Amino acid sequence: MRRRDKACDYKTGCDRWFAILAASARNGRFARSQGNNQLMNRGTLAAAGAYLFWGVLPLYWRLLGSVPALEILAHRVWWALLLVVALLAYQRRWHWLLRAVRSPRIMLTFCATTALLAVNWLIYLWAVQAGHVVEASLGYFINPLLNVVLGVIVLHERLRRGQLLAVLLAAGGVLAFAWALGAPPWIALSLALTFGAYGLLRKLAALGSLEGLALEMLLAAGPALVYLLWLQRSGTAAFGSATLAQDLLLVGCGLVTAVPLLLFASGARRVSLVTLGLLQYTAPTLQFLLGVFVFGEAQSPQRLAAFGLIWLALLLYSAEAIGQQRAQAGAPAL
Repeated sequence: MRRRDKACDYKTGCDRWFAILAASARNGRFARSQGNNQLMNRGTLAAAGAYLFWGVLPLYWRLLGSVPALEILAHRVWWALLLVVALLAYQRRWHWLLRAVRSPRIMLTFCATTALLAVNWLIYLWAVQAGHVVEASLGYFINPLLNVVLGVIVLHERLRRGQLLAVLLAAGGVLAFAWALGAPPWIALSLALTFGAYGLLRKLAALGSLEGLALEMLLAAGPALVYLLWLQRSGTAAFGSATLAQDLLLVGCGLVTAVPLLLFASGARRVSLVTLGLLQYTAPTLQFLLGVFVFGEAQSPQRLAAFGLIWLALLLYSAEAIGQQRAQAGAPAL
């Protein structure tokens, strides 16, 4: 009886320990799941904040409507550089700089990305000031589909059937927009091509987002400074010659450049590529709405039909991407 009682006590004790261990494991999984969900929620908020910021940025550039686009670009480079350098100094993140300077591949890559980014910013600034916000938004709508084409051409990626159909629909939309415009949509195509090539090169680069932005601003700082000094010497500089509000807006160019990029970098590490891909349409959608309803850019039925084709292409592209991700995860497609 005593042996049987001891055996029962031993079995009961083991059962209790197993129950405790199982509960701990469940709680641990639940805690990890909660932690992952919190990180994803923060990432989604950060990425959404970045795209919302970019979407309403035309309002900021319109406040600087009396300043030439090239001068705004030069100020944007310098004030963004000062802000990024301050952040790197605060975090003591300088170990990458010597390695980057010593690497011809990194320097050549970032010379190219700097040129592409500068051209992209300049075209966009001019487009906003000249009343072509809607056409500029078209460039960022077709950019994801252009990235697919660049991936096929440069990285030899295979084009899936849904992607091919989306690209063909988008191409039809661009041709329809050109027909409605009476000329090729150079603003949209230039923005899409420069940003697509920029994104491709940055994907191949060996630096983080903050470090990469710092190096790009360092490379652009020399020409920007020469141009600003020339403006000051010729007496045509906008900075210091008009109102304090305008000077503060020029200084703020660095803030409106760096903040959304930092938000995007924070969010991109925590959310899936599909979520990021869906969020990226927020910015051009807001730009389109601003162009039509705030800036009063008239749109003909033909132009709206062209946008309809492009939106259909993006819907197909997004659905195909979601289905592909779910198939890879072993879940049923939507």
